[in-house]
Amino acid sequence: MSLRRIAIVLGLLEMFGPISMDLYLPTLPRLAADLGTSESLAQATMSACMLGLGLGQLVVGPVSDRFGRRRPLLVGVGLFAVLSLVCAVTPSIELLLAARFFQGLCGSAGIVIALAVARDLTDGVELVRLLAMLTTVGAIAPIVAPVVGGQLATVMGWRGIFAVLAGIGALLFVLAVTSLPESLPPGSRHPTSSAHNFGALLSDRLFQRFLLVGMFGGAAFFTYLASISFVLQDSYSMSPQLFSFCFAANAIMSVVGAQINRALVRRAGPARMYALGATLTAVSALGMLAAVVFHAGLIALLIPLALSMIASGTSMSNGSALALADHKDRAGTAAALIGTTSFAVGPLVAPLVSLGGTTPLTMSLTMAVAYGGAALLVWFTVMPRLRRRAVAPVEQLEVVPPGQL
Repeated sequence: MSLRRIAIVLGLLEMFGPISMDLYLPTLPRLAADLGTSESLAQATMSACMLGLGLGQLVVGPVSDRFGRRRPLLVGVGLFAVLSLVCAVTPSIELLLAARFFQGLCGSAGIVIALAVARDLTDGVELVRLLAMLTTVGAIAPIVAPVVGGQLATVMGWRGIFAVLAGIGALLFVLAVTSLPESLPPGSRHPTSSAHNFGALLSDRLFQRFLLVGMFGGAAFFTYLASISFVLQDSYSMSPQLFSFCFAANAIMSVVGAQINRALVRRAGPARMYALGATLTAVSALGMLAAVVFHAGLIALLIPLALSMIASGTSMSNGSALALADHKDRAGTAAALIGTTSFAVGPLVAPLVSLGGTTPLTMSLTMAVAYGGAALLVWFTVMPRLRRRAVAPVEQLEVVPPGQL
């Protein structure tokens, strides 16, 4: 099976997060009315799923290091489909909250195992290029899901949308069964305890730095997700239709960044592309802040926002590849920590930022501080450690022949 086809399968499996959130978002008011609950509890069903997506990776990743990738993936995807049906027929908000948490827990298998499988199959520059392909395929969901969800909301209620999610889960289950072979043979599995694997990873100071950078980046990105609809529609009077177009366009910019990175990384190397992406993301966020502070208008805000999406797409796959470079024997656990740190901080920061109301200033300031902090960490804590290594961390590792990608 070609790596290109595997990249498509893994990218589709990474879609669990966006489709679990965006598809039923337009039906939240109706959900609250049907279950006789408050809007805040209806919104909490999203937080419950996000919490499951984050914590589930800490369970599934180590399990996949010990028992292989395929079985935990199939169990997770299959249970995601079943729990989607439970959500569709639930009679109360309490049961829905529990089902959404476990739905996210199971859906996390697709996210964390996709990254672990990529590390099993490739290394070095070709790992970066494979992750860029995953980003491209996975970006389909945030581009399409809000539009599809809005259209589905006009012809079916929230229960019907959860039934659609169950169907998507079933299709992905069949796809995984038929198209994704086991990438971690028994001889390469890690029989030691999860605590030992976590301890080994967290004692690696360079890996710690990558996690910190991921936390800052996650805080900035989740602030963007939580704030952008209010900023564009309330502060700049943008119509819902035009907002959907802008949201999709920004997702496309991430794809553009991933493809730029894929084209340049063989020549420049992952470390340089990682530092460049982090720097340009911070500069773009500062441009957004300047546009807001000086009342430069909507276009002046949207241009650096789009540039920050391109720069972020350029940086992400390099950071993951560099973080995983020394941990092939425990790639599932490492992927779990990378994913969880991004999911853990962002959902906490975004609501705090909007406590006094969501404005262009709160969004741009938070993104500038978070992306700026990430860039400083990259330049002053990550890059010096990479330079001090006796052997280049990624460029001199095993490389898959380019013709396979």
